[in-house]
Amino acid sequence: MAKKNKKELSGKQREELFSLLKNRFEKNKNRHKGLEWTNVQARLELGAAKLWSLAEMERTGGEPDVVGYDKKTGEYIFYDCAAESPLGRRSVCYDREGLDSRKEFKPENTAMDMAAGMGIEILSEEEYRALQQLGNFDTKTSSWIKTPPSIRKPGGALFADFRYGHVFVYHNGASSYYAARGFRGSLRI
Repeated sequence: MAKKNKKELSGKQREELFSLLKNRFEKNKNRHKGLEWTNVQARLELGAAKLWSLAEMERTGGEPDVVGYDKKTGEYIFYDCAAESPLGRRSVCYDREGLDSRKEFKPENTAMDMAAGMGIEILSEEEYRALQQLGNFDTKTSSWIKTPPSIRKPGGALFADFRYGHVFVYHNGASSYYAARGFRGSLRI
């Protein structure tokens, strides 16, 4: 008997994921004005390889939802839309270099490694600000965001949150980690 690919969902898992995503899509129409679920589902069915990534976003607390459509590529764009930074992705350094530089009290993982393992991208500052136009996210937590090389090279990394009706972008050492900081991802299907 052939071994089943670990990054493939069973028929039942696919059905459960589609049902969950459809319900979230219908409850949050302000995030995807003008888009229809039937078209999203048709695209999801074509992108079976990326369904596992969506399921991982969900499993780690991201509550992925459609936030856009790229007319050039025909792809639907999903972001983590959980109210707070996904619980299953907190207490992580920014990247492997940051983790390796820690002498003690090392966390188990990094945001960049987790995102790569899930097949998703960490939100950029622009994407994070666009997400905040769809609601108030990270009012009690914060999320690592993609950091430009000019900041990362000397050891820094960026994170963002939403306080006082404003998106704040800050810097920290890439080796730092906090119980209330995780990361949000995006996936194009």
